[in-house]
Amino acid sequence: MPNDNVILRFNKVSFEYGHNKPILNEVDFSIRRGSKITLMGQNGAGKSTIFQLITGALKPITGTIAITDGATMAISRQVIPRDEMDMTVKAFFENAFPEKVYDIKPRIDKILGVVHLTTPHNKKLKEFSGGQQARLLLAQALIQNPDILLLDEPTNNLDKAGIAHLTQCLIDYPKTCIVISHDAEFLNEVTDGVLYLEVFNRTIEQYSGNYFSVVEEIKNRLERERMKNARLEKDIRHRKEQAGFFAQKGGHMRDVARKMREKIEELEDETVEVRREDKTIRRFVIPCQENIGAAIVTLKSVSIIKGGKPKSFPVNITLRKKERLLIAGPNGIGKTTLLEKLASGTAVGESVQKGIRIGYYRQDFSALNFDDTVYATLSKAIENGTEQELRSHAAGFLFDAEMLKTRISSLSEGQKGLLAFAQIALQRPGLLILDEPTNHINFRHIPIIAQAIDAYEGAMILVSHVPDFVKLIRIDQIIDLEEL
Repeated sequence: MPNDNVILRFNKVSFEYGHNKPILNEVDFSIRRGSKITLMGQNGAGKSTIFQLITGALKPITGTIAITDGATMAISRQVIPRDEMDMTVKAFFENAFPEKVYDIKPRIDKILGVVHLTTPHNKKLKEFSGGQQARLLLAQALIQNPDILLLDEPTNNLDKAGIAHLTQCLIDYPKTCIVISHDAEFLNEVTDGVLYLEVFNRTIEQYSGNYFSVVEEIKNRLERERMKNARLEKDIRHRKEQAGFFAQKGGHMRDVARKMREKIEELEDETVEVRREDKTIRRFVIPCQENIGAAIVTLKSVSIIKGGKPKSFPVNITLRKKERLLIAGPNGIGKTTLLEKLASGTAVGESVQKGIRIGYYRQDFSALNFDDTVYATLSKAIENGTEQELRSHAAGFLFDAEMLKTRISSLSEGQKGLLAFAQIALQRPGLLILDEPTNHINFRHIPIIAQAIDAYEGAMILVSHVPDFVKLIRIDQIIDLEEL
């Protein structure tokens, strides 16, 4: 393809958030017009930062970012910011344009049809479910019909039907698209190349091919590098032993030893830095509150949205220690609202044993104080723990000494998710309520999180649209709200 088909190019781009947080180091890559690209990298590596560099919200420290003259772009964000939650649907879409759009109403209706969402224009964003908000975020980007569409975790909170609609929408989208997502099946369906952000040396490697084949290629490359290092290290050790032996002999043997040391330096230069991309959280447990009785939570009825109105339905569910309930149902039926009421004790027909501590993983992380640091959050949660125990616990979730000083508002969404689990593990709950606990979480961490949840000995209520995750956890009872 000729170069004029390149719509976006990074040329020796470096970026950092101060000297303590470098993100990119002289990164080069280019993206062809009409291509669909996955942006890969572990939580906190800087994927969302790259999107901000592309949109111009951030500027590189050095290097240039070239975008084809006249090319437009739009970003579908991970979450709706808190300061926009009181906006109406109409205002939310008007906010996508720098100038007033006079035919905005029919355009809103048309784009809502694309994402399969029907709603009055005066409804406030905070009244929508997490899945419906995800559709609104996508629609806000699509209504701009951009030449470059940036999608940041677009499948989060979407049910199976929502992901299917999104997948087809992107397959049909004729323009350039760059996606950040941890949904492997979705990525394999819609993208034809990968930008791999390597967090250790802060570079980007570019690969062509579907997602699964690229992941396998990266895995094989890492294994080749590991084997090469092992061979080099063995050769270096052997040569060092010989050089030390010859150096002691004196005379011309010292010249031999000197030449061997020069060769050793060459071999050491060939050694590839061991990547830290595959670093995962440490295995952990969620201890259960002690001295709790048999029936932890009882549900006699649930209130959900049917036909656009709240309705109450009788159920008969009791959860004891080690018993788990999965709440299923499509976006907008009221799963998150139900969990919020259960956690606050305001659900009609609910009875929670007195004195039970509730560990609540909220999909929007609103259980965390965004003004607190990571350290302050964990300090408040830990019971009778030492400073060393707190820091060790934090390190298990990839929060080092520097990260402990970071405000939660500055964390990536994936890091907020890990912090929420770190906090819950310290709380020792008797009842665990989990609302989409895999959102934003790197796929490498999910089996470890599933193992901790599965081993938890208290009662648990779970909402998740990720079947592969649910399969990893023993479920005792299921309520499908759509079937009530």
